[in-house]
Amino acid sequence: MARVTSIAMATRQPQAPPGAAVFEARGITKIYRMGEVEVHALRGVDLDLYAAEMVVLLGPSGSGKSTLLNILGGLDVPTAGAVHYRDHDLTRFDDAALTRYRRDHVGFVFQFYNLIPSLTAAENVSLVTDIARDPLPAREALSLVGLADRADHFPSQLSGGEQQRVAIARAVAKRPEVLLCDEPTGALDVKTGVLVLEAITTINRELGTTTAVITHNAVISQIADRVISLSAGRIASVQTNDHKVEAGALTW
Repeated sequence: MARVTSIAMATRQPQAPPGAAVFEARGITKIYRMGEVEVHALRGVDLDLYAAEMVVLLGPSGSGKSTLLNILGGLDVPTAGAVHYRDHDLTRFDDAALTRYRRDHVGFVFQFYNLIPSLTAAENVSLVTDIARDPLPAREALSLVGLADRADHFPSQLSGGEQQRVAIARAVAKRPEVLLCDEPTGALDVKTGVLVLEAITTINRELGTTTAVITHNAVISQIADRVISLSAGRIASVQTNDHKVEAGALTW
């Protein structure tokens, strides 16, 4: 199969109309080989994600959630199957094209914040705005996550939840079409985790960013438009929430 060595994404593509698929994944299989042992992380997954929707990927450890998210985000490639982002086949991209895709179109939020200790919150966010094509100003991005008054503080002067919100601001400062969050509340207590989820839902609502949140916590699924449950590398169920719950009303 030919691999794409360049991608015509010099200008931001227009937002898809309501209901249009941003991602179309078909038959996604991922096998990790460790010596003679094969680990099947994903087993023929079909998945669509739509413009501006909030999706929760729910399942226990080892169900394939992170592998699926990494493939959608261009951090990993499937063993078999195809992933289309709009009209681009990510599975044909070479490393350089995947790097451009991640830089221009995807924001990532992980369980651990990965902030640079010697930089202020605003400076940590500016690391992304310096390479983005049409970034939000760092302080505006921090304001979106409720940290306008903490912009000049260093990570050591911030709580865990505040550091995670700085990481969210950094992810969204480049105005990504897609925000992928891998257990963003996993290292936080309930009160702090709710603040982080409020920041994520604010981004989804105000910027129209297609957002996928990985969690093993079923309570968090109440904030989603759709809940996609994974088990043993397969999609076990897909549910639509007729009445979403505000993040601030969650408790677990």
